[in-house]
Amino acid sequence: MELLMYLLLGAAAGTLAGLFGVGGGIIIVPVLVLSFTAQGVPTEVLTHLAVGTSLATIIFTSINSVLEHHRKGAVLWPVFVWMTIGILLGAGVGAATAAAIKGPMLQKIIGVFAIIIAIQMALELKPKATRDVPGKPGLIAAGGVIGWASAIFGIGGGSLTVPFLSWRSVPMQKAVATSAACGLPIAIASALSFVWLGWGRAELPEWSLGFVYLPALVGIAIPSMFFARFGARLAHKLSPRLLKRLFALLLFSVGLSFLI
Repeated sequence: MELLMYLLLGAAAGTLAGLFGVGGGIIIVPVLVLSFTAQGVPTEVLTHLAVGTSLATIIFTSINSVLEHHRKGAVLWPVFVWMTIGILLGAGVGAATAAAIKGPMLQKIIGVFAIIIAIQMALELKPKATRDVPGKPGLIAAGGVIGWASAIFGIGGGSLTVPFLSWRSVPMQKAVATSAACGLPIAIASALSFVWLGWGRAELPEWSLGFVYLPALVGIAIPSMFFARFGARLAHKLSPRLLKRLFALLLFSVGLSFLI
């Protein structure tokens, strides 16, 4: 049953990553928290293990999603390069920040974040395109903030990167595609940080590599790689308003359960 759950979770996460550019982590983390709770993983490491594992799966989700968006010619590679510099710095600091927060408090922080994103998606709140893409220092600074927050929440950063790029007058499809590309360095840097920060913790279950649980990583990563391309294709064909609102309802429920 655990393997089946991981496979289904990977399919859902991959589709969401390609379709919305939000990264599957926003749904992977809550489901892994429930799974690890059922497995009896100690509360001290449970949430950190879910966040670290989520970030590791996003590495595989991002690869195929980015390839599909690149094939459509939608990725703004110069923007990606300069944001990545900040992302790599911010992700390491974010992972250290998350490791310093106790598990139950980290769950509440993620719950609040999920509710905020749910409201934003349901009401389609978007910043107005009032400014142009910033210069290199601005992109590095934005990448640093996004990388820091993404490592804490266990996400690929799309829920932050897409609004930022939209605000900076980038068309939505290119914002989603560039966001998907930025999710790859976020995931790599953050996942490696969580491996290092969790290394040798006695409370972790077998088959853990630091704060990354390998069975969940494999089970989620394999289907997510295929379904990310499927989601990216849908992003160029569908108007996903209804899907966004249904996803927002799910996120709101998850966030509320974390707070309760």
